[in-house]
Formats: sequence, C-alpha cells, structure tokens
Amino acid sequence: MFINIKSKITELAYAAVNMAEETLDSSSGKEKKDAAIDYIVSMLPIVSPFKGIISFVLSKFIDEAVEKAVEYMNSIKNSEA
Repeated sequence: MFINIKSKITELAYAAVNMAEETLDSSSGKEKKDAAIDYIVSMLPIVSPFKGIISFVLSKFIDEAVEKAVEYMNSIKNSEA
C-alpha cells in the first residue's frame, strides 16, 4: 500500500512545486513548500479521514519528494539561463 502512495507522492511533488511557484511567485520558500505539501496531501487517492494519518506517517518522505522536485526545477531553470 505505501509503495503505491509513495509513487503517487513523488509524481504529485513535481506538479505541486510547479503550482506553488506559479501561484506564490514572490512568497518565501517556506510558504511555497507548505503550499506544495498541502497540495500533495489534498490530491492523495486516500479517503479523507486517513489523509492526516498518512501525511503524518509519510511526512519525511513527502518533504524529501518536495525537495527533490525543487532541485529538479532549479536545475531546469539554471540550464535554460
């Protein structure tokens, strides 16, 4: 079960970081990261009452997925410059 959820989190992280970057362009990195995490949790294919539990259990994994997505997005920006 967690393998499928982790895969979905990794997939959602890229969309979440992109969404946070576009909608919170001038905000701080922390605000963008929090928005990305909220987006990921809201989009998880899990029944609502369990989202909080799953997000708590996998909070470190979600955080790492967002960080990897940010690094990837930054590498793309740097290669285009």
